[in-house]
Amino acid sequence: MNSLNPQPTGVLFRPDSARVLIRPFIPGDPARIVNIIGRALSLSEAETEKQLAAVTADFGKRHLDIRTHWQQNFERVKAHVFSSRPLSKARQLYIGALFSGEYSLESAALFNPSLVAHPDQSGLSGDELRFILSLRATGEGHISSIEFRTGVIRADHSISVEEPSRFVTAPRVNPNPTYLKTVFLDKLMEMGFENDWSSLVLESLGTTFTLSDLEKSMQHANQGKGHLPRDEQRTMECVRWLAQSNYEIDFAPSVAVSERIIFPVSSNESNGMEDARFVRFVEDDGSVMYYATYTAYNGRAILPQLLETPDFLHFRALTLNGRAVQNKGMALFPRRINGRYAMISRQDDENLFLMFSDNPHFWSDPKLLQKPGEAWESVKIGNCGSPIETDAGWLVITHGVGPMRKYCMGAMLLDLNDPSKVLSHLREPLLSPKESEREGYVPNVVYTCGGLVHRGRLILPYGFNDTGATIVTVELDRLLAALKEG
Repeated sequence: MNSLNPQPTGVLFRPDSARVLIRPFIPGDPARIVNIIGRALSLSEAETEKQLAAVTADFGKRHLDIRTHWQQNFERVKAHVFSSRPLSKARQLYIGALFSGEYSLESAALFNPSLVAHPDQSGLSGDELRFILSLRATGEGHISSIEFRTGVIRADHSISVEEPSRFVTAPRVNPNPTYLKTVFLDKLMEMGFENDWSSLVLESLGTTFTLSDLEKSMQHANQGKGHLPRDEQRTMECVRWLAQSNYEIDFAPSVAVSERIIFPVSSNESNGMEDARFVRFVEDDGSVMYYATYTAYNGRAILPQLLETPDFLHFRALTLNGRAVQNKGMALFPRRINGRYAMISRQDDENLFLMFSDNPHFWSDPKLLQKPGEAWESVKIGNCGSPIETDAGWLVITHGVGPMRKYCMGAMLLDLNDPSKVLSHLREPLLSPKESEREGYVPNVVYTCGGLVHRGRLILPYGFNDTGATIVTVELDRLLAALKEG
């Protein structure tokens, strides 16, 4: 710690390997799928029911509605069933269980939190604030997903967090999502797939269209063509990839906040959804939307993406567009500035940039905002969440990487009306890894994806050594005074 004296709250988030999600466990080789099904079909009905009862007794208490998951996984392999006779419900469920497996979401880490005000503030005093905290959960294969917790900041800045449920629930994926034609077309143009075939497909679609509308239009465009030329095949593959990358998911209101898990859905995030930076965005008309920029990773390349939700029940995942959509660490300002959206970014993996846009889905023309200046950030700097509005200016929590890849957290202050003006920045770190925080999955790291200010204090959650997370508070006046001195 330092002279700013961040105060610990005693809140600690540690990975819990008992929180497991049912995932498909289906071999890539169709012959193996047939072999497994064949062994299941060879059982008598009595033996099938016996085996189903055994696996239910073994796993049933670890999951909510486990049979629904087994039925869904049976449907995934049903086309490989070579028997013409109808299968009993018990046999379908047993086959589904054979193609299911548990995935421990937090077995490796639970870190890089982001904190926003909860959409529901009912039942609290005027000096209290209910929050939602997102966390990056990492499990087997280094696959990252997004988890949530909820709690209350009391008037004295003490913090209580609801005990998380041991159960986890993946959302329902909307099988027929809706797309905006302008956004879809602009992304195709950016990727170099605007041609006669894609124009033919899109011209018959309305300003908004569904996935089924898109598939029908592609079928119509291919009629009478026989074998498609290679460039049209590649365009069709890109159109389907783009549609898959923009999806909609829903949680039932009965699912507790701590049970909601956003696990990778699209192919471009198949190896993880990393470091979601949530922000409560207030439009000029007073309406509220929660946005989160996150990094989609497919094992080879990273791609910045955007989540939108009004209520943490219904989410849209969207590809971001424009030349400036590169690298990690994009963070949206919580309101428009002079009528435009604003974003902090780091296109070159070294310096901080600022960009403006008329649309939150399109970003280009980044301008250099800040270069590394101090020894503790001499390798590179980046943001640590969305800027926080204060009377003195936009407070940006930053991270800096220095010698031996040590990550520290700092702060800078931007002009409220013109955030391209850097008013000041801390010369010394706001937070450095304590001795007890140095060892872990990735050593020597403290990092946050966003905090907030409540009643004169910065409420700052952060991850340590890419393993666990905690929350500290900092007196805002003291931090702003230190920034002015810097």
